[in-house]
Amino acid sequence: MIAHNWQEKTILIVEDEHINFRYLQEIIKKTQAQILRAENGFDAVDVARNNKLDLILMDIKLPVMDGYEATRQIREFNKNVPIIAQTAYVMSGEEEKTKQAGCNDYLTKPLRIKTVLETLAKYLDA
Repeated sequence: MIAHNWQEKTILIVEDEHINFRYLQEIIKKTQAQILRAENGFDAVDVARNNKLDLILMDIKLPVMDGYEATRQIREFNKNVPIIAQTAYVMSGEEEKTKQAGCNDYLTKPLRIKTVLETLAKYLDA
């Protein structure tokens, strides 16, 4: 497995389920990226507004405000940060729906370590 060094990068993980957050944290920890967390869409918008982020991993099914709406609101003030949707929804049209909301990419749960790192690398190694 390729070792990534993203110690200069800050990644926001938007995830309400603690076990899912810990899983992503463990995957990303080896890259030395700084990790921030938001547990709902409202907090995600706030964190995105107040921090310089290099990438956002956005869960779609969230309390308070879902990932679609959070992404739309973040896009109002930040058009450039890569936002990668992560969702258990695998229904037809779901990926298109995330792109229409402003996401750059799409990961389906269960998340695989290699797929997560390869997807992040597309945006962080550029």
